[in-house]
Amino acid sequence: MAVTETTDVAAGWEGILEPGETILWQGRPDGAVDLSPAMLFTGAFGLVFSGFAVFWMAMAARAGGLFWMFGLIHFFVGLAVALGPVLGRPLDRRHTYYTLTNRRAFIAKNRPILGKTLASFPITADTPLDYRDGDPGSLYFATRHKRTASGSSRVHIGFERIFDAADVFAKARAIQRGVVK
Repeated sequence: MAVTETTDVAAGWEGILEPGETILWQGRPDGAVDLSPAMLFTGAFGLVFSGFAVFWMAMAARAGGLFWMFGLIHFFVGLAVALGPVLGRPLDRRHTYYTLTNRRAFIAKNRPILGKTLASFPITADTPLDYRDGDPGSLYFATRHKRTASGSSRVHIGFERIFDAADVFAKARAIQRGVVK
């Protein structure tokens, strides 16, 4: 998406932007499927899990009756484990919109069933900016803690998988230095 610079309140942003707040950049993440080694391992585990469920259902079906249907839940859980990370994250990114103003970063989502969400994160001199070069690159500016089975982990929040990440990083650094008002 093209860079947008304006001094007027952009359509749809009335009541959201503060007086004097202007949009410096708007964009969307790349919605392509990206595979990591961890996703491949998880996918293989899910497929083996589903495969065993199919085997179990076939053996249970030989006994007659409907007892084999109890394997369906395991089959679908295995498919979800295998395909969820691979297809779920790109699908989520396809419904995500990013905006950088002279004061804040916004992440908007308009997901089917879950609806619309809008989160804003102030960009100040103290905001830690984590730029990750790549094609596409990412810019992180906040974290949150997520509960896990073994405690918690830190999840980075930001503009993920954007093609003009270096330009957006430069704009965020200018905000931090007070160059952009």
